[in-house]
Amino acid sequence: MIKKAGSRKAGAPGTSDVNKKPALPTRADILAFIGREQPQSPTKIGKREIARAFSITGADRIGLKKILKELEAEGAVERSRKQLHKPGQLPAVVLAEIVKRDADGELIAQPVEWDNAQGPIPKILIHLGRRRPGMAAPGIGDRGLIRTELAREAGPNEPAYTGRVVKLFERAKTQVLGIFRTDPAGGGRVVPIDKRNARAGEFVVAEGGAGEALDGDLVAVDVLRAGRLGLPAVRVRERLGSLATERAMSLIAVHAHKIPNVFGADALAEAARAKPATLSGREDWREIPLITIDPADAKDHDDAVFAHPDHDPENQGGHIICVAIADVAAYVRPGSALDREAFQRGNSVYFPDRVVPMLPERISNDLCSLRPNEDRAALAFRIIIARDGRVLSQKPHRVLMRSAAKLTYAQVQAAWDGLPGQETQALLAPVLKPLFAAYESLKTAREKRAPLDLDLPERKILLKSDGTVDRVVVPPRLEAHRLIEEFMILANVAAAETLEKAHQPLIYRGHGEPTFEKLNALAEFLASVGIKLAKGQVLTPRQFNGILAQVKGTEHENIVSEVVLRTQAQAEYVAENYGHFGLHLRRYAHFTSPIRRYADLIVHRALIRAQHLGSDGLPETDTAQLAEIAAQISATERRAMAAERETVDRLIAQFLSEQIGATFEGRISGVTGAGLFVKLAETGADGFIPITTLGDEYFVYDDSQHALIGRRSGITHRLGDEISVRLVEAAPFAGALRFELVSGGKETGRQGKAKGARAGHRDKRSNGAPAPGRLKKLRKSKI
Repeated sequence: MIKKAGSRKAGAPGTSDVNKKPALPTRADILAFIGREQPQSPTKIGKREIARAFSITGADRIGLKKILKELEAEGAVERSRKQLHKPGQLPAVVLAEIVKRDADGELIAQPVEWDNAQGPIPKILIHLGRRRPGMAAPGIGDRGLIRTELAREAGPNEPAYTGRVVKLFERAKTQVLGIFRTDPAGGGRVVPIDKRNARAGEFVVAEGGAGEALDGDLVAVDVLRAGRLGLPAVRVRERLGSLATERAMSLIAVHAHKIPNVFGADALAEAARAKPATLSGREDWREIPLITIDPADAKDHDDAVFAHPDHDPENQGGHIICVAIADVAAYVRPGSALDREAFQRGNSVYFPDRVVPMLPERISNDLCSLRPNEDRAALAFRIIIARDGRVLSQKPHRVLMRSAAKLTYAQVQAAWDGLPGQETQALLAPVLKPLFAAYESLKTAREKRAPLDLDLPERKILLKSDGTVDRVVVPPRLEAHRLIEEFMILANVAAAETLEKAHQPLIYRGHGEPTFEKLNALAEFLASVGIKLAKGQVLTPRQFNGILAQVKGTEHENIVSEVVLRTQAQAEYVAENYGHFGLHLRRYAHFTSPIRRYADLIVHRALIRAQHLGSDGLPETDTAQLAEIAAQISATERRAMAAERETVDRLIAQFLSEQIGATFEGRISGVTGAGLFVKLAETGADGFIPITTLGDEYFVYDDSQHALIGRRSGITHRLGDEISVRLVEAAPFAGALRFELVSGGKETGRQGKAKGARAGHRDKRSNGAPAPGRLKKLRKSKI
């Protein structure tokens, strides 16, 4: 029998009276509480909630902490974002898709994202109930946010959860993209881009149904007939362009991920009617020489900075920093057509030569772009810091500003290095030197805080005038980049702390600690390269940095950096704060890019409301509503990242398709029982070597060493190893490359072979390599 949390029968073991302290709860009690098996279990469960429920105080908390660590080490509970839950348990609000009806006609949903290592994907029985005004009836194929509860009396084959739909996402219109191939006899055929389409194969285009499409064009088609016999018939609705151009490649990603890319008439009309903000209700900051610093190809400029020494004698060596951000909230009001479009998109999506913006150009590139010498509305923070970077005070202001200059990172860095140009010469003493002086103080605070220092290179594709790839470069990381990053982090923290102090709900940027399982896997791997790390040890960002410092400049540097990256959680938007592990901050919000991120717009509105800065602040919104918004925009962020990544993959595959048979230098970026993933050194392109091509012997997959080991020869192919490969096949539409090994692999001898044999072998002759379109690639999450 499960006891009620916090209650004890008089005289029973573990009870208390006036002379006895409450005993610690049993492991069964704790598991029942965490598993939401008790009525009073809260939605969010952490050590604090458990201690409160079982009346645990003082030194007894140490005992509770020990029990929780033991349960976590045994795998009985999992920790995520400082919250505890049973393995395989769904959160209270989840992004899910309705997949079918059961025998009784009830709708069944399942989470959109699920780690199969946690067990079978859980099912959710949907209770319809009363819908919100304007919400359509949910149906199969719909996606939405679902509030879940554990089903109290679920049978073994019944859904483990019940759920209520709190928001449905608008269904995308059905369309098919494909490659048009002309038929000399008339008409033609279309090969669909999406190979997962149920009609995988080809479509027939009747004579006269091709429109203006030319052979090899990317087209959007309408399906006219899909009978049992013969190929489905289609009509070309739109010619999207040649597949040799980036526009076609990005449109494939837009289509595949259902990214809205056309603004509605109402939103465009609202944007067209918008007028520039005036000084009414704002402080006049137009005399402050704020400047924007951005990449040379930036289209919009939504943040400006300024700093000067603090002349207060009690703060010698301190600085006053101003960070001004475009006041998007002044033009995008809650509930408006512009607001609905922005929420649906969640964020802007950036491709190599085009942007799918969150807001129309009238807002993003005009009224909210902080152009030089033009009056612009802004929401700003004035922050006073000490010599060591500690924040002494911070206050938000709603202002009218006038940017003094539009500079690039390269221009600012050159000026700081002693080579000022025409644009920076006059600004060097009054503006740039104080900025860098304040930055030095922020660097001191950063070093003391010790955030995770995974500064991995990011490649950039440069295109020719016709939209095809010219080359791939790695832009240098400048101190000017780091200066702006530190100023933006400072403002983001200021926003979160200001709103918390005002007890105003907000959306945080959360980044959780690595899971227990990932830390154990990391310890096992590090042992193979001579670094000792106790299993179960909780690591801080500073300790991760220490591991990276140990291998700096050694042969293990790249592989350790890759494995440390894979150990980290993915950042997300949340309504309940659990901190930011990577930045090593207790509270953090996104405030500095409201033009391109809906989360920042919510934070701006929250500040306007909390600080009484206008009538256009955040409407009355509780944490549950913000949790729904956070789940939606976290999903749109992941969607954008996938679309951007896939477009780059397709472009590089198209670029390399003309170099079949060429040899490249690369590094093993992933190891599986099916083969090796490879990242090329020059372009950063990812490809695959099937295990069937590695050699004439059996290969063993050793998970702990991230390696394939030849059973007879002991030749080892390990994560991070440098190798030479030959390009065998390129599939541009899938963004995939297939290689064969030219040279590489290390002889590990008997010890390596024996360890591999214990791990369980994989037969090269029976392993099939993944199809090019299904290769899974790990990418760095944005913080």
